[in-house]
This record gives sequence, C-alpha cells and structure tokens, in this order.
Amino acid sequence: MYNNVGSQTGAPQPPTSSQPNPFGNAFHVAGSGLIRGGLGAYGERIFGSSSEYVQSNISRYFSDDPQYYFQVNDHYVKNKLKVVLFPFLHRGHWTRITEPVGGRLSYKPPFHDINAPDLYIPLMAFGTYVVLAGLSLGLRGKFSPEALNWLFIKGLVGWFMQGMLLKVTLLSLGSGETPLLDIIAYAGYTFAGMCLAVLGRIILGYSYYFLMPWTCLCIGVFLVKTMKRVLLADVRSYESTKTHYLLLFIALAQLPLFTWLGNITVNWLI
Repeated sequence: MYNNVGSQTGAPQPPTSSQPNPFGNAFHVAGSGLIRGGLGAYGERIFGSSSEYVQSNISRYFSDDPQYYFQVNDHYVKNKLKVVLFPFLHRGHWTRITEPVGGRLSYKPPFHDINAPDLYIPLMAFGTYVVLAGLSLGLRGKFSPEALNWLFIKGLVGWFMQGMLLKVTLLSLGSGETPLLDIIAYAGYTFAGMCLAVLGRIILGYSYYFLMPWTCLCIGVFLVKTMKRVLLADVRSYESTKTHYLLLFIALAQLPLFTWLGNITVNWLI
C-alpha cells in the first residue's frame, strides 16, 4: 500500500508569494501611456485629415448645404416656372447673384435669386408627371400598379439621361467643378414641361401635339441659356465653335427625350 501524502485533502501547501517590481510597473505604465498617446495623435491626424477631405468634396459637389435647394417661397416658384416654361419672356439677366459669406463669395438662396437652381420644383414636377401619366393610363383603361412603377422608373431614367447630357457637356468644355445637385436640379426642370404636355393630352387630346413641341423648345432654350451664362461662367477659355455645337446638341436632344417621356404606355421602354 502506497501513501500519497501530497494528494491528501487538507494537506498544508507552502505559501507562494512574489515581491512586486516597482520598476516593471513604472515601465508598463509609461509604455502604455506612450502607446495610447501615440495612437491617439495618429488617429486624430488620420480622422482629421479624412474629415477635411470629405468636407472639401461635399462642398465641391453639393454647393454648401442640400437644404440650400429647398429655400423657396411662392413668389420664387411662380417666377421660376415662368422662366422655365416661357424663357423668351425673361427680360432680366441669367447670372446668379453672389454675396460674401465667411470671407468668401457664396450664391444667394433661391428665394433671393430667380436664377438659382432648386430641387423643390423638379421633385414636385416629377411626382406630378408620374401621377398624370398614371391618370392618362387609367382613362384609357390600362392602369395597373405595375404600370405606375414602370412609369416611375421611366421618369428616373429620363432624369438621369438629361443630367448625364449636361454633365458630359460640361466635362467636354473643361468645367467639371459644377456641384452635382446643380446639375440634377437643372435636369429636373424637364418635368415641368412634361407635366404641361401630359395635362394637355388628358384635357384635350390633340393639344398634346402642340404643347409637347412647345415645351420641348422652351426647355431647350432654358437649358442653353443656363449652360451658357450660369454653368459655363467658370470656364475661362473655350472654343466658341465647340461650345455652340454642344449647346445646339443639348437643344436638339430634348426632342427625342420629350417624345420618349411623353409616350405614356404600359411598356416603359417605348
């Protein structure tokens, strides 16, 4: 029989104790402080530079603040629609008004400047276009929720195509600094004319064939004047012949775009 004294329960164990090392603790605390301080400074530098980069790009493409494009009132909306739908009657200038803000020049908001772009009218016009197009289908007995969805997508595609047309024109002329929301706003005014044409088709069918070319012509003139005197204001040197051809192309491109958007059918591709 073997006696295992070490495994017996209640056997006294020798106490184990270690002497604290003050130098080790000091080095540990100092090292941790240096690491935290270094990582904090490095992280602050990275995130600070990233924040400045993001802020600069936002101000580059989005013109101060997105809320800027919704600073409108009744007077502005009424006069802006007159300029868009009847540009021949606009006797004032087409340049935007600037004001000093924070040591730099900034454009005045829409309710102070009739030539400033806004997103209120384009969004309201786009929604009205979809509703009127759905009503037109309903009067012909072809309405369905799926058809309304396709009309919504068709309008978005048309808005995108108009915006791309303006953006490519600016890039071709060496002006790529125009805020993105400015281009989206100017492209969205297309639906103000489309609403008038589609409404004419609902009220009096044959009036569509007069209103559609008229609104197409008016939107073309509005975009040409806007591109020439507002968006191209930052371009210091460009070929006048090239500019005239591109502006003419913008005006002519409105006809197929309006014809496609004005063709209210179940199939959005036609």
